[in-house]
Amino acid sequence: MSDGKQHLLAIGAHIGDAEITAGLLVAKYAAAGHRTTMLHLTAGEKGNPKMDVAQYRRQRVREAEAAAAKLGAQDCIVLDHPDGELHADQDTIHEMCDLIRRLKPDIVLTHWRGSFHRDHRAAYEITMEGGFLAALPGIERSAPAHLIRGLYYLENWEDMDEYHPDLWVDVSAVFDTWVAGCREHQLLRGEVSFGYLHYYCGLAAKRGAEVGVKYAVSVSLPPISRTRKVDFFPIDSEPVLIF
Repeated sequence: MSDGKQHLLAIGAHIGDAEITAGLLVAKYAAAGHRTTMLHLTAGEKGNPKMDVAQYRRQRVREAEAAAAKLGAQDCIVLDHPDGELHADQDTIHEMCDLIRRLKPDIVLTHWRGSFHRDHRAAYEITMEGGFLAALPGIERSAPAHLIRGLYYLENWEDMDEYHPDLWVDVSAVFDTWVAGCREHQLLRGEVSFGYLHYYCGLAAKRGAEVGVKYAVSVSLPPISRTRKVDFFPIDSEPVLIF
């Protein structure tokens, strides 16, 4: 962005995925004055066996909008793909291409491919393929090409097959804001199935302890981006500890 601010886009397969895994980063960037957007590819409307699917979808959209407001996100987008039936087909990939070109994010956060959940695997592929097409000027769509400057994969308990944490981000200052945002969701409060918030609070504390802060988030780099050139070893900013 021309004013020096960045645009961070968090993409989740279902409502709740982006909040619980990327919400701390969304809150941190929003608090620093950057633009943040939450993009949900499905509403996750089939995840409550005690509620009608249409009714639960309406509830989840309301929860997503309330959580986005608490986290400081300027935009909350929910697509119409059915929960459990997300497909990385050409139409959906072109839809992602168009969204990226319209939103113009600098940073994208999304699922890692090593997941046992089919929608999460599809979200990874849709994001990767859509982002690739969005960057190519020769792909003619309604909006001009846009290149994402940073792509990172989130740590998700369902996506841990060959997940490789590469960067730790201190999110201690926005931890309470994130908890408040997540608590807008019945699912994340642990009232439907898994104790999501309990698990991810512990994970943030664990990641924080690893780098000497109260709370942190780890992200994974695309494998091609793990090779870095340096002129001198960055011992001041990235010391390699021997004990």
